[in-house]
Amino acid sequence: MNQVYALIATFQAFLDDRFENRQDRGATAVEYGLMVGLIAVGIIVTVALLGDQLSSMFKGVTDALTGAGVTTTT
Repeated sequence: MNQVYALIATFQAFLDDRFENRQDRGATAVEYGLMVGLIAVGIIVTVALLGDQLSSMFKGVTDALTGAGVTTTT
């Protein structure tokens, strides 16, 4: 009889764990989605503001390597 009770209690705990916390998991997914979205916006803004400077820097590095005899493939 104790084994049956233990089995039922375990099954009930499993069901509670599976179905009771779904709202928490949904909220967590929304929070992670917002964080990813904000990070993406930050990257886009940074690239838009610094794009020309980064392009100039990489061109300077490429020119320096080419002048040093290193061949680059672009």
